[in-house]
Amino acid sequence: MGDNLVSSLTTVALAIVGLGILATLVSKNANTVGVISAGAGGFSRSLTAAEGPVLNSDGMNNLNYNQAGYVD
Repeated sequence: MGDNLVSSLTTVALAIVGLGILATLVSKNANTVGVISAGAGGFSRSLTAAEGPVLNSDGMNNLNYNQAGYVD
């Protein structure tokens, strides 16, 4: 039962993400470049943080927080 539930939730999550990607690429009002840049920046930060222990770096020194506390 547990494997079936995880499989179902994964399928639904992938469908939602796929629909979001399709809507972003097709819509005239979508900021496709901004969305791709944000995704690539997030991936880059995650990779830097993951490499931190190997490179003797915390990987968090390049994050810029705005007044609301969100990463710019």
